[in-house]
Amino acid sequence: MSKPYVRLNKDDVAVLMVDHQAGLLSLVRDFDPDVFKNNVLALADIASFFELPTILTTSFEDGPNGPLVPELKEMFPEAPYIARPGQINAWDNEDFVAAVKATGKKQLLIAGVVTEVCVAFPALSAVEAGYDVFVVTDASGTFNPVTRDAAWQRMSQAGVQLMSWFAVGGELHRDWRNDIEGFGGLLAGHLPAYSNLMQSYAQQAR
Repeated sequence: MSKPYVRLNKDDVAVLMVDHQAGLLSLVRDFDPDVFKNNVLALADIASFFELPTILTTSFEDGPNGPLVPELKEMFPEAPYIARPGQINAWDNEDFVAAVKATGKKQLLIAGVVTEVCVAFPALSAVEAGYDVFVVTDASGTFNPVTRDAAWQRMSQAGVQLMSWFAVGGELHRDWRNDIEGFGGLLAGHLPAYSNLMQSYAQQAR
């Protein structure tokens, strides 16, 4: 059964970056490593550009999962940082849930590693808790397309919306007239083809 179109609202959304850790990133095989890192940082840039509340969390970072990738910590030095001592599902950590509630937002953008566990578990939990949940598919990674697709299906059946970081940016921005150079520059910084487009635009605008 089709559901009504619920679109992202920059005034009512928070971003949850779940377990983008140095050790876990080595498990990602459904994306090229450089492409995946670019996608993660693109989502982070979108969160920064639209000034979205952002929460960072790690799982058992003193173990093999490793520390959070440094770029995220540097981009969000004031963001809540929840180093979970052992909970696999971030939603099982009281501090994490409290940080989510403290944002006052009802829409959640979630990305992380790995897709079927670190992303799917809190996404499903958040849906159950009454949030509108959007998973950023290309800023989330896992072992292979089979496990990824199974996770996507499980989440979508529960009401999670699946989006790319590019779609997230477009839906938040809504109208090019809001900031052509700023938003276009963000896209160009992560998409070489869009960089060409912006260069062409700049030449025509002279």
